[in-house]
Amino acid sequence: MKKVITNQDLQEKIKEAITLLCGTVKTTLGPEGSNVIIDHSAFLPFITNDGATIARNISSEDEIVDTILQLAKESSINTDNKVGDGTTTTLVLLESLYNSSLELINKGINPIILKKELDKILPEIVEEIEKNSHLPSNKEQLYMATISANDKKIGENIYNTFHKVKVKDAIKITETSLNQTEIIYKKGYVIESIVASPYFFQNSGEIVLQGANVMIVGSVINCLEDIADIIDEILITKKELFILAEDYNEYFVNEVISLNKEEKVKIILLKIPSYGKERLNILNDLAKITKAKIIDNISKYTRTSIGYADNIIVNKDETIFSFVLDKELEKMVKEIKNNLQTKDDYEMNQDLKRLAMLENGLAEIKIGAPSTTECREICMRYNDALCAISHAAKGVLPGSGVILFKIADSLPENMFYRVYKEALREPFKTIMANAGLNYIEMIDEIKRNQYTKIYNINLAKYEDIAQTTVLDSKEVVVNSLINAVSTATMLLTTTSLVVNEYQNNLDKVSNFQEL
Repeated sequence: MKKVITNQDLQEKIKEAITLLCGTVKTTLGPEGSNVIIDHSAFLPFITNDGATIARNISSEDEIVDTILQLAKESSINTDNKVGDGTTTTLVLLESLYNSSLELINKGINPIILKKELDKILPEIVEEIEKNSHLPSNKEQLYMATISANDKKIGENIYNTFHKVKVKDAIKITETSLNQTEIIYKKGYVIESIVASPYFFQNSGEIVLQGANVMIVGSVINCLEDIADIIDEILITKKELFILAEDYNEYFVNEVISLNKEEKVKIILLKIPSYGKERLNILNDLAKITKAKIIDNISKYTRTSIGYADNIIVNKDETIFSFVLDKELEKMVKEIKNNLQTKDDYEMNQDLKRLAMLENGLAEIKIGAPSTTECREICMRYNDALCAISHAAKGVLPGSGVILFKIADSLPENMFYRVYKEALREPFKTIMANAGLNYIEMIDEIKRNQYTKIYNINLAKYEDIAQTTVLDSKEVVVNSLINAVSTATMLLTTTSLVVNEYQNNLDKVSNFQEL
């Protein structure tokens, strides 16, 4: 059975959902924010102050409230998905925007008109945020990483790693069973290992090929006869052979394994990883690195299609090709850089990773800790710091919500701007409240100094805003505001909700009109 909830009943449920979601998460905002314990059926309970993680784990037994929660969570977590941070700020802004707007609607303002006015004002505020930002120094990037992780060592590790490889997507953060954290740098072109058979790793977990012939085949290889001349050649010369193909016939794989066992040759068979544009990039990059020609169909194979690699390391997770950056590769690097701005975010991230592999290499940070819970928490801190430093490169501004408070004070006095005034002041108020400070006293002191001072909670003192170590990423602040406005206006202009009525929750569903 389905039920419909409308008007005042729906408003009350939306407010209940927002209060539950935002009220829980906003207690974690700022350097003195509290932690939240999260229980999960799949693993042990853990403690975190990561807003996105907490938001994802909030639900309600009330199907109506839970439905609204899912909508609010999805929109607010968009901030975290796009810039890796800012979910808590988004929810703090969302709660204020919704409550202030609801007061106007209850006074007779049409929700559609309200949405149009809020959407019209938003670009003005974004522009003001842009004006108050600046490109960060190396020192400020280190501050950003440290503040985001709330740990000096993690901040330093991320800063050093990021400045070595230059690209966020070139850094992989993983868990390890060892009781320590290790940073590994990898120089070379790295692809996922999809090995044709586990039997290739019978004698070792890692295979090294030196001076190997390389074949790149975009079709299925069925039998040894398909590549008879190169097999005959390596049987005579004892050279190694690396094949990357669409797939292999099982009979062909078994024949190759037999040749390897007899130690007549050393042949490794991998399947082409990934899909779509990324897959095509991998094939083209490897073709240029190894000087091999991509064989679209094995029936068109010729000896001139064979490439060469000085060193290839294959393990169960990844394969690394060593190479020298020659003129042809330098030309390709230049082309990738020139085309970056024409790509969407996903393609741009892929190309940035390609550039990292071709120029500076990759890095893997392996996180170890005495317990699984601690290890998971440390991984979150590393991820937060990595996101913070990568987005900080696009601009930073004084943090703790001070700039938003300053912008709020500069807005005109009318009912639509007042919605923003209230919301923009809320992050500062929440951060100070979470630190046990009186925000009125703090902001009065800042205003007396005409916003040239900022309060550093970690140091428990005011400092010059131009020299402050309290910083926020411009990208995070902008996206937090945009997503908060989007979510608030979406909920404010919703007048009906259709839900499934569960038998065991009939007592919670009332005053509905049956469909």
